[in-house]
Parts: sequence; C-alpha cells; structure tokens
Amino acid sequence: MSHPAQLGFQDAASPIMEELLHLHDHAMMVVFLISAFVLYIITVMLSTKLTHTGTMDAQMVETVWTILPAIILILIALPSLRILYLMDEVSNPYLTIKTIGHQWYWSYEYPEYEALMFDSYMTPTQELSPGSPRLLETDHHTVVPYNSPTRMLVSAEDVLHSWAVPALGIKADAIPGRLNQTTFTTPRPGLFYGQCSEICGSNHSFMPIVIESTALTSFETWSTTMMES
Repeated sequence: MSHPAQLGFQDAASPIMEELLHLHDHAMMVVFLISAFVLYIITVMLSTKLTHTGTMDAQMVETVWTILPAIILILIALPSLRILYLMDEVSNPYLTIKTIGHQWYWSYEYPEYEALMFDSYMTPTQELSPGSPRLLETDHHTVVPYNSPTRMLVSAEDVLHSWAVPALGIKADAIPGRLNQTTFTTPRPGLFYGQCSEICGSNHSFMPIVIESTALTSFETWSTTMMES
C-alpha cells in the first residue's frame, strides 16, 4: 500500500509488477543519461566561443545523431513489447473471478464455486477498525489463494469503470456490454488495495478494491463460509 509523500511505485506484489518496475528503472536510466548529455552540450555551447567547423559540417556527426536515437528507442521498445505479451498471456488459470462495476461499488462472482457471489462496498469512516486505511477498506474482501494464477473477467453495468490494483500491476477497463480479461499471481499472503481508475460519477473516489491473498486451505474455508451465509 502507498504511504503519504511517496515518490515511487508501491512494492511489487506480482511477477508482472516486478517486470514493470524493471522496465521503469531501465527507461529512467536512459532518460537520465540523455538529459545529462544534453545539459553538458548546452553548458559547453554557452561557456565557450570556439567553433569547430569540421564538426558543424561533418556528415558522420549527422549520421550518428540520427542512428543513435533509433537504437535507444529499440532498446526501450523491446523490453516493453515483452512485458505487453506477458500481461496478455492467460494460460491454465487456477481460479476465475468475474467483477462487475456499478455506481458505486463492485460485485464479484466465482464461477467455479456455485452461489459464491457478493457485493463489495467501501467501509464508512466511522465503522473502520483501528489500523484500517480510510477510503480503501471494504466490507467484503476479494480472497484469492497465493501462488495460484488468477483470471479476472471485468465488465460494468452502467458507466465506464476501471478495475486497478497498483501493487499487482493490473488495470482493466470495465465497459458495459464488453468483457475484458486480465491475469495476476500473488506470490505471498497479504492485502493489496486498489480503486476505480476511471471517472464514473460523483462517488468515483469511493469504489475501493481489496485483494486478500491467503493460503489455499484458508481460501477454501472462506469460500465455504460465504456460500453457506
């Protein structure tokens, strides 16, 4: 979960998010080196009156500053394309969850478990337990077993929504009449918070998402309890 005055990303809680953080660091290093080089050139041009005519008219220099940016873009694009394919890859998920966005709450269904469905509303501030994050806690958590590939089917009933959990590196648009798909795997137990990331009306800020990653035995116990209630 993020904290006040945080400047960077949240800690990665899925393999995809780890790859995204590596790509971000890679791209930022390239940007830093280019910015430092351009700043150095500007400083040199402003601080010296000497002009090398051979440099100003050289075809070799023009060739280098045309080809070099293309190579840099390729070095950034190749890892990016790899991650795009990894994010779209869905193979043999252990669990499928369908979520539908409403104004202004989420409903969840577990197709493999009969009658396992519930609505998830934000917990009001006056009902929060000590230590629970304000505007991020819900009355029902979306429970998944850790180390199990999970497929999310995302849609909406009324207007555009977006199901996003930053720590897991997932963000899927919820569009009425359309079913989007994403996948994630949590490698450890924990609570991972998200929110609707598409402006969907006056209470857009009050559609939190809580993913609870737990052991398989605890997940089975929870699912049995939810179906019996």
